[in-house]
Amino acid sequence: MRNRTWYSLLPLVAALVLAGCGTVKVEPMTSAEQKARATSDYAKMHEEQEPITGPLTFEEVAARALKYNLDYRLKLAEQALSADMLDVSQYDMLPKLLVGAGWVSRSNESGGTSVGIESGVQTLSPSTSTERNRSLRSAELSWSILDFGISYYRAQQRADGVLMADERRRKVIQNVMQDVRNSYWRALAAQRMLPRVDALLERSRTALARSRQIEDQRLMPPPTVLAYQRALIDAVSLLQQRRQDLELARAELVALMNLAPGTSFTLADTVAEPLPGVPSNVEELEKLALELRPEVREEAYRKRVTLNDLRVAQLSIFPNLSASIGYQYDSNKYLYNNSWVDSGLHLSWNLLKLPQWPALKRAIGNQASVDDLRRYAQGMAVLTQVRVGAQRYALARTEFEMADQSARVDERLLTYTRAAVKTSVDGELELIRTEARSLLSEYQRHAAYSQAQAAWGRVYNSVGLDVLPQALQNATVPSLAKAIRDTMGEWQRVTFRTASPHASIVPDLQVVAMGAEADEVGAAASSALRRHGLSTRDAGAGWRLEVAWTAPAPGTGAARVNLRLVDPQGQSVRESASEFPVGERSLAVVRATVQSALDSEIAQLQAALQPAGAATIH
Repeated sequence: MRNRTWYSLLPLVAALVLAGCGTVKVEPMTSAEQKARATSDYAKMHEEQEPITGPLTFEEVAARALKYNLDYRLKLAEQALSADMLDVSQYDMLPKLLVGAGWVSRSNESGGTSVGIESGVQTLSPSTSTERNRSLRSAELSWSILDFGISYYRAQQRADGVLMADERRRKVIQNVMQDVRNSYWRALAAQRMLPRVDALLERSRTALARSRQIEDQRLMPPPTVLAYQRALIDAVSLLQQRRQDLELARAELVALMNLAPGTSFTLADTVAEPLPGVPSNVEELEKLALELRPEVREEAYRKRVTLNDLRVAQLSIFPNLSASIGYQYDSNKYLYNNSWVDSGLHLSWNLLKLPQWPALKRAIGNQASVDDLRRYAQGMAVLTQVRVGAQRYALARTEFEMADQSARVDERLLTYTRAAVKTSVDGELELIRTEARSLLSEYQRHAAYSQAQAAWGRVYNSVGLDVLPQALQNATVPSLAKAIRDTMGEWQRVTFRTASPHASIVPDLQVVAMGAEADEVGAAASSALRRHGLSTRDAGAGWRLEVAWTAPAPGTGAARVNLRLVDPQGQSVRESASEFPVGERSLAVVRATVQSALDSEIAQLQAALQPAGAATIH
């Protein structure tokens, strides 16, 4: 009897022992484990990447950023997880099939007696109908209408969650593309300009050291030397600031492509592609943005999710009908039948939930209104972004054109400054300052171009345009780059409409060179006009531009460029004269001064050539 009691207590003792062994202890990772983890993480962050075999174009950089960027890979994993959870939730709609088995034991016999109700006298001796030790087995299939309805709405929410995850994936793609646009063109500028900036910095430091020697030897007045040093220090300071900006752009590009720090690569140094025209179909783009923007589409799916939450609460008010059928087995030898099949049908209804019905109906209507208003607010922000994005791109494009003109003027000034420089300290200072100004102007041109490209990318983002296909994981970098190039070209051709450029309405010009160095003057003027989008012709009736270059008069040191625009009727429309200080007469000085004069006068010439009622588009 005592042994049987101990046997019955064995499960309790085993449970207590296991509970004592299951005490959780705080175990921080050791330094060796942390180091091994860091090494493994570093290797996995950059594994399975295609090697860089040549200079990278913009599309190839974008393809690498999208294929290997960790943020995008995280969104892909989240989307796959959402799809897996949808598959799991669909099984919740199936009936429940419960299979069980067990063993039951008690320390003494189960039994009882009976007594008469009226007499109170025991009528039977103590008896039992259950064994002390027996085994049980069962298999039961059950199905509930309420559980099915709730599982159905939960599965719909999971399905909408998959779609929301896909919209977040699209948003990451668009943001990565925007970041690539922001960094690529600045990194290309760094690749082009850093060697020249470093060379000029070295020359500036050498000149600064030489000026200090002159100051120590008192070869020049101290105020002159100090002013010279101040100008050199200012030039060096500005160049160093621009150099830091250029270096940071390359580091950003490395992070976007998920390359290991210090990885060597070269960007394809091709001619910068022309900037697209300013979109004129802004209203169509706004409507397209309401259709395509990931944030707006995610809000639409979120509305369905929140409404399904309320439908689940509404469904729980209805009666629940459940059905079951199952097989049972009991090894009890006193049973007449040790195995049997039972079935049942059960209807239940919590009547105390009925008062919730009117409130739930109001909640569904109010929730729909809240979701709609939130989507409207998001949509209004999207419309504003589209219109502001187009306006900012127009401004950025104009700023680039001005920066380009400024850089070309400084290039011309540098050309004749080099020709006119003397071997004195003043001449060297002027040359270094002119070179620094030219480099800074070129930096501003590159910066303005990259800002215009970034502004154009924001137009893409504001509309919500996709730039690559759905299938991404198994695609190679070259195939992705081609897909991005083709998709962007198609969007540009089909979606964006721009105003007609001024070149289509401005007439051709005949350049007539007059005065000294006529051949060189004519070639330089024609080149400058074509660079600004104006067409030239050799002869014939129509508009003509007379250009005259006059050599410096003795003692003045200033060359003169006269421009005269004549209409087809022979009437003078505009005249201008510009003077440029030069040190000597050479063909390089002629070209530089003529092109500088046209660069400063081009806006007025374009305006004068416009037909009545036509607008100049810069």
